[in-house]
Amino acid sequence: MRGQVFSATFASGGLTLLRRAVMACAAEEGWAGRGLEDFVVVVNEIVTNAVRHGGGGGRLRLWRWHGRLWCEVADDGPGLPPGWSTATPPPVGSEAGGRGLWLARRLCDQLMIVSGPAGTTVTFAARPRSP
Repeated sequence: MRGQVFSATFASGGLTLLRRAVMACAAEEGWAGRGLEDFVVVVNEIVTNAVRHGGGGGRLRLWRWHGRLWCEVADDGPGLPPGWSTATPPPVGSEAGGRGLWLARRLCDQLMIVSGPAGTTVTFAARPRSP
């Protein structure tokens, strides 16, 4: 069924605490091992994007629904640039940045991005995997 697990606002100075809180909440929902680590990596990448490109912070919400853990990260930034696509390959070599949404596509069961001039919302979900 559906149930809210966690909700928070965040800014650049609070990302470590946010990651810890997400990890604790996911662990309480039965997540462990590599699946838990992967989910927290995706959360970190998406909230970091919100801080860097979306106005310095945002809102995060976790909930469980139909055997998946869902996360929504919303910011109030300018939105993704025109022509941006989720099909973009990751940067090569030592290029900085550009891997967050690519990783999310690889590590999550579902990924949805809604973006416009009033901000971006990234929603993703994953099922717990064996450790």
